[in-house]
Amino acid sequence: MSKEKQKPVKEQEFRHLVRVLGVIVDGKLSVERALMKIKGIGPQISHALEHVLGISVGTKVGSLKEEEVTELEEMIGKLNKTLPSWMLNRQKDLETGDNLHLITSELDMSVREDINRMKKIKSYKGVRHSIGQPVRGQRTRSSFRKGATLGVSRKKA
Repeated sequence: MSKEKQKPVKEQEFRHLVRVLGVIVDGKLSVERALMKIKGIGPQISHALEHVLGISVGTKVGSLKEEEVTELEEMIGKLNKTLPSWMLNRQKDLETGDNLHLITSELDMSVREDINRMKKIKSYKGVRHSIGQPVRGQRTRSSFRKGATLGVSRKKA
């Protein structure tokens, strides 16, 4: 074989697109940045995962082997057992009473269920959600207006 046709070993192993938990991630990103592309995993969780798995800080996702990616997915699946409870995004779940860390569609569904529960019991936040007003105490005098702004019209002289 000629030298042009042979690729270095590292370049053959590098993958430009990697699937992690159903999310396609750019292989050029570091592991920490790539994990943040998954909904429900932020900078703190991704850094903790990197530390727990013993992955060096600058490692690119494309250079990880398939076994390492599956190990990463398994670790994400059992975050509630490896991380302290204050780092998890679903503490004292209403149905199970456990501390959980939800990701992707599970997170979306639980948030939707929580909002629907608040609407059903007619709590203040539920009522605000149902009428489309801000929920967390923001001022509404000038913000959250629907439609075109009118402003002040001048009188003709």
